[in-house]
Amino acid sequence: MGLILGIVASRFTPPTFVVDYLVIAGGGAGASGSNGADTGGGGGAGGFRSTVTASGGTPGTAETPLNLAIAQNYTVTIGAGGSGGISPSGGTSGTNSIFSTITSLGGGGCPSQTGGSGGAGRYSVPAAGLGTANQGFNGGSANTVSPYLSGGGGGAGQIGQSGTAGSGVGGNGVATSITGSSVTYAGGGGAGGSNANGNSGSAGGLGGGGAGGSGTNGVAGATNTGSGGGAGSEGVSGNGANGGSGIVILRYPDTKTITIGAGLTGTTSAPSGGYKRTTITAGTGNVSWT
Repeated sequence: MGLILGIVASRFTPPTFVVDYLVIAGGGAGASGSNGADTGGGGGAGGFRSTVTASGGTPGTAETPLNLAIAQNYTVTIGAGGSGGISPSGGTSGTNSIFSTITSLGGGGCPSQTGGSGGAGRYSVPAAGLGTANQGFNGGSANTVSPYLSGGGGGAGQIGQSGTAGSGVGGNGVATSITGSSVTYAGGGGAGGSNANGNSGSAGGLGGGGAGGSGTNGVAGATNTGSGGGAGSEGVSGNGANGGSGIVILRYPDTKTITIGAGLTGTTSAPSGGYKRTTITAGTGNVSWT
């Protein structure tokens, strides 16, 4: 009898298949500059977790692919970027992105917020925000003596530059080939410049990090890269910019067909190299396969 029940149960166990993923959270936002005091610092990139290439931060190892079941629902959430600081405020952190059991943490806003990658420090809170292991790096610290320059936001592949020699450059992101072509994501936001001291705003990190403003507002992190927003400049009270929204990319055998549920925005590529690839760019909902 037990043998018969075991055979029946095994016949109804859903078959499994392997799914590779890239899960990037929303980037943190840059802070505003202040009128005559300090520059804004850059936002940190959203957490970067990948099975195809190294994940962000240290130790930077590739994640383990998931074994999923046919006809089961799996949650996907695309994290939003943080909101840029309006003078004289800091920027907010990005929000998490999720695929099934995998969560990438939103990037830290400036000043000094912890996240997937850390937000930069500024004069009022000079210490760098911390990144998360296997997701991203720390932000850059701020200079606490005149001209009070801030750091760049941390990127998935590099620490944000400190503000000791100039406005900090955002840390670079990480390249991955999950789509079949190498694309870099999750760069940190650059620090704003100082009009009074002739310092220009700094570049954002490779992968979509927003640049810091030079006599202007910062530049937003690129959409669907999880990159940090650039900061506003000092002297004109430039505003910080928003972080870039996150993204989830799934790679799975081309014998399987995905259903993208209500609430999600996504597209699926034609089969190539034995795989299909689904890119989800917005929303919260479920995916399943047949």
